Amino acid sequence: MIAIIDYGLGNIRAFANIFKNLAIPFKIVSRPQELQDANKLILPGVGAFDHAMERLEATGMREPLNELVMNRGLPVLGVCVGMQILARSSEEGKLPGLSWVDGAVKRLRSQTDSESLLTPHMGWNDLCRVSSNKMMHGLGAGSSFYFLHSYYLQCDKPEDAVAEVDYGGPFTCAVNSGNIYGVQFHPEKSHENGVQLLGNFAAL
Repeated sequence: MIAIIDYGLGNIRAFANIFKNLAIPFKIVSRPQELQDANKLILPGVGAFDHAMERLEATGMREPLNELVMNRGLPVLGVCVGMQILARSSEEGKLPGLSWVDGAVKRLRSQTDSESLLTPHMGWNDLCRVSSNKMMHGLGAGSSFYFLHSYYLQCDKPEDAVAEVDYGGPFTCAVNSGNIYGVQFHPEKSHENGVQLLGNFAAL
């Protein structure tokens, strides 16, 4: 059973529709007691880092999720801001993140002084590097996904970065550390590639 975490942020119904079409059991969860029979977790999110942390805290699910992910080893997939709050901190805010992934969230910046980088990074972009990872099965360099963000998660450990995209220079757009997965793009808006990725996660 995949639990889609509803803390007031993210495209909850879009994820639900994809799993329904794939005939994958899921439920939408907004209270701690609803997590009991989950064996995988989706943590979506849109908006600002601090607001996401505040909303998650307000549900009462933060500590139960921490127990499930860090102590029981349930696979979790963070999406967009849901990926960013996996980190320990963000340049966008002041609150600490979940610290499930060793890394910090940085603002997108051009890697050349002469280039002005427009943010947010919005629209379709192709992956420029993909490492071997079960979440990325069937998805290689050139696979296109939908992005909408101004920040990204920079991993402390290079091996945790499993895919990159280029916008003002390459940056990490997919991570994996043990049972913890994250993508900066929106698989629920990325048509067949997004369906492939979510199916891969469900099959872990």
